[in-house]
Amino acid sequence: MPKVFEKDGYKFFFYSNDHLPIRVHVRHGNGEAVFTIGDDVILRESAGLKVKELSKAENLAEEHRTLIIEKWNEHFNR
Repeated sequence: MPKVFEKDGYKFFFYSNDHLPIRVHVRHGNGEAVFTIGDDVILRESAGLKVKELSKAENLAEEHRTLIIEKWNEHFNR
């Protein structure tokens, strides 16, 4: 489970068997969400995150979109 980055208690990571489209998982407390990363950051699914936590996770994913794409390409040799 390659870690992309961690900030304010939000841990962003990939699963080693993930596939395209680029997606990033984020955990915070007991909740988790998955975002598809492309020109935009799009929520795929979430469980256990409050609306405010989900919004923060989405903002962090948008802020670090370039890093997420770079780490994805690095890890999956694209």
